[in-house]
Order: sequence, then C-alpha cells, then structure tokens
Amino acid sequence: MRSLVIIIALLAFCGQNPLLAQSTDEARIRSLMNAQIKAWNKGNLNDFMATYWASDSLIFIGKNGPTYGWRATLENYKKSYPDKAAMGTLSFNLLEFKKLADDVYFVIGKWMLVRTDGDVSGHFSLVLRKINGDWKIIADHSS
Repeated sequence: MRSLVIIIALLAFCGQNPLLAQSTDEARIRSLMNAQIKAWNKGNLNDFMATYWASDSLIFIGKNGPTYGWRATLENYKKSYPDKAAMGTLSFNLLEFKKLADDVYFVIGKWMLVRTDGDVSGHFSLVLRKINGDWKIIADHSS
C-alpha cells in the first residue's frame, strides 16, 4: 500500500514538473517541423505554410531581406519553388531549442534540400508562439 502511495505521489509530481511541460512543448514543435517536411516533400506549399502564423505580422527573412505577412511569404515560396523538382526533398536538423517564455520558443536548425539540379542547404532561426493552443512560426530567418 505504501508503494502505491509513493507511485501516485511521483506521478502527481511529474504532472507539475516544468521540465516535463518544456519537453512536451519541444515535442509539439518537433511535430510541427515534421509536418512541414511532409507537406514540402509532397509538393504542398499551402500545407507547409499552415505551420506559420496566418497574419500580416508574420516576418520571413531570407536572402532578399524581410517579407511581411503570411500571403506574401507564400507567394515568395511559390516563385522560388514553382514545382516539385525545384522543391526537392527537404530535411531538417534541429540544433537548439530555447524557451523564451511560456508561450514562446526560439529554435535554431539546419535545412537541406536534395534536388536533381543540385542540392542546397542553410540554417534557420525561428520564433514560435503558442496561439490558441497551437504552436505557430511567427518569425523565420532562413539563409
């Protein structure tokens, strides 16, 4: 009986553990990044962009400087990657997660595109915010 009480107490404590909440947030962000990979590799830019904040306040910074807004970011992707061959096969190496606030994370990673006309790669930094219970990319700097 005493063992059962100790196990229940430990389980209750784990439910309150901020490190567990942090790892849950990281797992959800990793899931978001995997959803991006799946959408990209299917050639579906609309689903890829579903992971971004659908707002005029979204900021994407690439080689041509900042782009403001979800729609403008989608249009830039469509111009740069007009078909599946140009999109290639995407993969990420997620390097670092920094919790900035209960609802904000900073993520650093590497992106790689394998394409028949030449592979390309670079790094990114993302700011993600939990909006209405879902993690969304609110700022993306990719180079």
